[in-house]
Amino acid sequence: MTPSQESPMIDLTPSTTRVAALIPAVREEHLDAPTPMGAPVVQLLNHLLGLTVAFRDAAAKIEGPTTSTPPAPVLDPLPDGWRETLTIRLGQLAGAWQDPAAWDGMTMAGSVRFPAQACGLVALDEVLLHGWDLARATGQDYRPTDTEAEAVLPIVTPDPDPEVAAAEREGMFGPPVPVAADAPPFDRVLGFAGRDPAWSPA
Repeated sequence: MTPSQESPMIDLTPSTTRVAALIPAVREEHLDAPTPMGAPVVQLLNHLLGLTVAFRDAAAKIEGPTTSTPPAPVLDPLPDGWRETLTIRLGQLAGAWQDPAAWDGMTMAGSVRFPAQACGLVALDEVLLHGWDLARATGQDYRPTDTEAEAVLPIVTPDPDPEVAAAEREGMFGPPVPVAADAPPFDRVLGFAGRDPAWSPA
């Protein structure tokens, strides 16, 4: 079954462009600030620099160090020119998933082999969540669309079986945070992903 029949291709460009727009306002004094994910901004930015490459290469079905290495915290200082590099990589990520072939078959990211359609949605989810993390930590506005949020809800929604949910979510999401049943779709995404939609820096 083609991606258009089972799970339509999704354009990641609006999401990656939204995150790229946050980068110029990230100041040096922000780098040690906390984020909703519990890590400082510098670690979040290093994570974004890595995941954009991993999911870009996953779209191209590249199997190598960028896709076969499990994700791990990177505590190193940011590389020189990180703003330009991250902006470029966000654009490359979106461009890679505009190829219909990216959504077909199987691929690998973070050492996990899974259907490419699911991988594309995970890539979108990573961009959306970590964009929100960065925006909240640096005091910037961030408004994903309901369409984007609804696309990734299946990725973050826990399995009804607690043991299965724990195994599936280990290393990806924290314990779900309760949100109102009538909360906006992205607040529900945040809650399922273990983030408090009301989080703000101390």
